[in-house]
Amino acid sequence: MNASTALKPVQGLVDEQGRLVEADAMLLRLQEQAGGVRGGTLAVPQLAALARLTRRLQIAISRRVVAACGDRDVDFLVKLAPQGDNVEFAITAWQEITPPAPPRVVEAMRWRDFSRAAADWIFETDAMLRITQAPAGVPAVTGQPLETLFRFAPDKDGGEPILAAVGRSERFDCDGVTFLIGFGVPVRVVGLPLIDGLGRLTGYQLLVSRKLSPHRAGEAADPPPLDDAFGTQLGRAMRKPLDEIIAHADMISSRSDGPVRRDYAAYANDIAGAGRHLLGLVEDLVDLQTIERADFRPEAEPVDLCDTAQRAAGLLSVRAAGKHLRIESLLCSQPVLARGDLRRILQILLNLLSNAIRHSPEHGAISIRCEREGDIVAVVIGDAGDGVDPDDHERIFQRFERLGLRDGTGSGLGLYISRRLARAMGGDLGVDSLPGDGARFVLTLPAA
Repeated sequence: MNASTALKPVQGLVDEQGRLVEADAMLLRLQEQAGGVRGGTLAVPQLAALARLTRRLQIAISRRVVAACGDRDVDFLVKLAPQGDNVEFAITAWQEITPPAPPRVVEAMRWRDFSRAAADWIFETDAMLRITQAPAGVPAVTGQPLETLFRFAPDKDGGEPILAAVGRSERFDCDGVTFLIGFGVPVRVVGLPLIDGLGRLTGYQLLVSRKLSPHRAGEAADPPPLDDAFGTQLGRAMRKPLDEIIAHADMISSRSDGPVRRDYAAYANDIAGAGRHLLGLVEDLVDLQTIERADFRPEAEPVDLCDTAQRAAGLLSVRAAGKHLRIESLLCSQPVLARGDLRRILQILLNLLSNAIRHSPEHGAISIRCEREGDIVAVVIGDAGDGVDPDDHERIFQRFERLGLRDGTGSGLGLYISRRLARAMGGDLGVDSLPGDGARFVLTLPAA
């Protein structure tokens, strides 16, 4: 900490209009760093608020103040005294300090939110680099290792640059890799660590950008082959401004640029949460447009529902633990095989489990079981939440329906998309529930 203490009080005078009409050099520097000028309105929010209070009460006030001054903070004691309609103040114990670095989790979120606007595709992995989320149009890769999609060039020593970065929970940037699912598109992959509230690595977000061939340098890239025109235009039009809103709101709420009033920091945190909600809605809308195309056809292959349900439970175990919830999976004595699209089935199960976690009371339990009856197989996911009134059993599967959600989460599309996917694979999705008795969602599919 680099501290400098004034040998004599720093004097200042604010007139009845709130203008700083007199100021010593140190106070003037603070005023200018806050965007003000000599003779202009007092621009330091903490001092301006104290001056108004002193003028209104007509009593002397002493306070400790911490204010931002450029890339540093200043910590000082200020005594304010009314002089008619004016307020004079004296500042002592002036110290300049370097503000603490923002928490690692905030830095990671800012990196992620700023960078994703330029990406053509966005993937997410768990800490073992297994894919947990993939864009619409990518065949069944959820739960698969990263090597299923990408061939990474070794570093100059022949090692794996990604593994070294993962071992240190750091960002990585890989150029010269190939997209491997039949498209053969040269791409650049940037991996941004996902850090939980305890500073632990929970996975990576992969920002994948197409590379132009040399003879096309400077030209606009063709639309990504995995997105249609609607998805591309929507993503590019909305991601960048939302990302910037989220990043700036995170900066304010973390106080990384200097002290901020507690209520302002809370407002900024709400703004960031709303921005992330809107980004999730954009992704849902792109997915919605994909599944409602007339030519949409999910894969049809044998899928072990027991293994897929276990995988979904594992991917959401950290989120469940955050609410002190247990995910109780009834083990199958033998595989329960369905015919469908592995990625889409996993997407449905992840959505159902996410809803169960959201609606379950803390220290409760969520159950998963797989069954087969004749030519039909099923996965049943139950929670101990408030339940769903029978009159609303069909309503919750409508588009943009957010029945019972009062916390601003969810887009109202998850259950609608899940049912559309189930029916596109020859199955269905329904609910069995009574108010106060929890909910049991039943995914049925043709048996393989």
